[in-house]
Amino acid sequence: QVQLVESGGGLVQAGGSLRLSCAASGRTFNSYAMGWFRQAPGKEREFVAVISQSGGSTTYSDSVKGRFTISRDNAKNTVYLQMNSLKPEDTAVYYCAAGTYSMIKSWYDYWGQGTQVTVSS
Repeated sequence: QVQLVESGGGLVQAGGSLRLSCAASGRTFNSYAMGWFRQAPGKEREFVAVISQSGGSTTYSDSVKGRFTISRDNAKNTVYLQMNSLKPEDTAVYYCAAGTYSMIKSWYDYWGQGTQVTVSS
């Protein structure tokens, strides 16, 4: 069992930056790929980024590539999402998830409760 708790969301102006964190409980953190997803009002939850167990591989959605960076610290059981050059369309609830390296929601076994990111224009 893995419990995930996101933090770091908030209100930021367009062009600004935020760093999300996701702290995991349990001893098996480094056995899971970690992903970030987001869900805007009235829309489906969508893939943002994923990082492999060792941190050696990452994949990003086209909409965030070049602006967001996913990283992890296995010693701290934490995964991060550095978000730069934020746009109003990045506004959403951001969720971290633990599971198999994938862009598909159903491949993830554990989910956090989400953190709100709001980007004003």
